[in-house]
Amino acid sequence: MRPQGYYPRPDPNHSPIEGPFGTLPPLIVVLALVMAGIEAVLSLGATGLVGGPQAVGWRIGAIEGYGFSAAVLDRLALRWDWGLASRLLSYPFVHLSLTHALFAVALLLALGKFVGEVLHPVALGLLLAATTITGAIAFGVFTSTNYPLAGAYPAVYGLIGGFTYLMWLQLGRAGSNRLAAFRLIGVLLALQLVFGLMFGADPAWVADAAGFVTGLVLSPLLAPGGARGFLARMRTR
Repeated sequence: MRPQGYYPRPDPNHSPIEGPFGTLPPLIVVLALVMAGIEAVLSLGATGLVGGPQAVGWRIGAIEGYGFSAAVLDRLALRWDWGLASRLLSYPFVHLSLTHALFAVALLLALGKFVGEVLHPVALGLLLAATTITGAIAFGVFTSTNYPLAGAYPAVYGLIGGFTYLMWLQLGRAGSNRLAAFRLIGVLLALQLVFGLMFGADPAWVADAAGFVTGLVLSPLLAPGGARGFLARMRTR
């Protein structure tokens, strides 16, 4: 239980940006613009409109150069290499297709707005970085395929974890059933199951699940007053 009357409030020092999705945290805007820009270049290259004939292979080259895989984790375990280690944070910026990128950016903007209204920008950055890294590590540990991990979905699922925690608090404050906070992740997992049955399982779900769990676990500590509330609960035990 949290100290009575405690609920995280939007950070007063946070300066959101007004955009098509409403007030957006600057960090979310920057990340979305970078992802959209990279995807625009790769998509235009695939059509041959920019870069000439060799641009058709830009996406494959980007995934091979910046994506993550179990083989990358194995190499890091044997010998640390900063170039390979950078893939723990670079893979969200490269997507498998235009549709793959559009959904990721849209979810990043929508969920980033909600979670970013509560978390301090530094806390929001830590949440995104942590979920991205843990997603990659889980993917490397629990999959044995060289199928590449690419796209911002582990970070998006981390935001879903933060969203779930904040909804859990709001529902509790309103006296409603707190299990409803898990409705969004339940729907997404059901959709993944359906698509898996129709088109085959995508091993990237391991990274998505790790991102969600990490976001759910970290949000109580990263929310305003969260660490203080956590220490208070520890002292009462």
